[in-house]
Amino acid sequence: MTLRIYNTLTREKEVFRTLEPGKVRMYVCGPTVYDRAHIGHAMSALVFDIVRRYLEYSGYEVRFVMNFTDVDDKIIDRANKIGADPFALAQGYIEDYQRDLAALNILPASVNPRATQEMPHILEMIQALIDQGSAYAVDGDVYYRVDSNPEYGKLSGRRLENMNAGARIQVDDRKEHPMDFALWKAAKPGEPAWDSPWGKGRPGWHIECSAMNMHHLGEQIDIHGGGNDLIFPHHENEIAQTEALTHKTFATYWMHNGMLTLKSEKMSKSLGNMVLIDEFLADHPGDIMRLLVLNGSYRSPLTYSDEVLAQTEQAYKRLLSAKKGAEPGAPGLEAARAAALEAEARKTRTQFKEAMDDDFNSSAALAALFELVRAINQARSEGASQAQLAPAVQVFEELTGVLGLQLVEESSGTTKADAFIELLIALRAELRAQKQWALADKVRVELAALGVVLEDSKSGTSWTWE
Repeated sequence: MTLRIYNTLTREKEVFRTLEPGKVRMYVCGPTVYDRAHIGHAMSALVFDIVRRYLEYSGYEVRFVMNFTDVDDKIIDRANKIGADPFALAQGYIEDYQRDLAALNILPASVNPRATQEMPHILEMIQALIDQGSAYAVDGDVYYRVDSNPEYGKLSGRRLENMNAGARIQVDDRKEHPMDFALWKAAKPGEPAWDSPWGKGRPGWHIECSAMNMHHLGEQIDIHGGGNDLIFPHHENEIAQTEALTHKTFATYWMHNGMLTLKSEKMSKSLGNMVLIDEFLADHPGDIMRLLVLNGSYRSPLTYSDEVLAQTEQAYKRLLSAKKGAEPGAPGLEAARAAALEAEARKTRTQFKEAMDDDFNSSAALAALFELVRAINQARSEGASQAQLAPAVQVFEELTGVLGLQLVEESSGTTKADAFIELLIALRAELRAQKQWALADKVRVELAALGVVLEDSKSGTSWTWE
């Protein structure tokens, strides 16, 4: 099966074809660094890390760019409120975010451009838009003329005549059209500012990403990603201003992840319902957050709740169970049974690839992996030797690695519950020896209710997480 990606621009799944054979140019909008990052930011970062990893697994060389918006109204407001230098404030949050990404096992970007480091490219782009009549200056500000672009609105599906200023679009009587957006903002007293042909000021939000794209990836890219809250106006405006200059298709594929919701609300700083990434990681391995993302469609909302978290923790334990070694003194499987386990591993690799080729269907890919876990655990309980388990475990580790899962046991080699489970298994064995079948069955049933599956074999009883 050939990789197919859902393209927000066309609203269809399309066969993935790169601009340059074997190479992918990929840009993902990063955070505005005015506060600590929450797990909603982690969701987007994980989605595109998984996409990148799978592209690399498929043989592509990926140049991955993720920016930091390090000068913005929110940063300035926050710095003024706490009496901090805005540049130092942004730098601190960038460092915090990069530590969070490393803890989540997210691959470092090829480059992390910052708005404050791209001023020559931003100014050059704005001037070029003015020169060709796509932008105009007024009182030190510069605006993009939306009605100069007959295709404006093609990403979001909005028609210019039906749009009104408000909400995220600043109302300004000096604009030629209410939807014209700022490319350059005249400096206000006490704000960071740069020299420009139109006076001291700083760039608008949208022009930053277009300039960074063109500087680090060129006039055209393969994939542009971000949260679906960026479709309009941010990504719509990126397309307008970039294609106005290049007269070329800016990005071939537009990918947007859904939002993380908490109690049916989007997680955001303004609602005060955040779970910070470092708070989450203080209580859970990074794999848990990754599994939360993998278990759904990247384009759909991700619901975060205690119940979902508990289910994910059980799934994590079940995955870990596949890495357990053979039972002590395992006699080994018959040749046909061992061959069947290897066949199951090959089948899993095929199913995994088919799932991921279908718009990165990670939930179906995980389902195939869980079937392989079941097969490995069953073979172990039947007395498979370590050599017989090894080919299937190798495939399991290969594919979980593609998804970025680390699956590292606690340093003790056991979880805190293991000792109690082993104790109950020993108690059950005594009950069976005493022919107290009802009580022995009760132990099995109660453990199963907790997600612990017992497997009886000639060499004894083993257990796995369901």
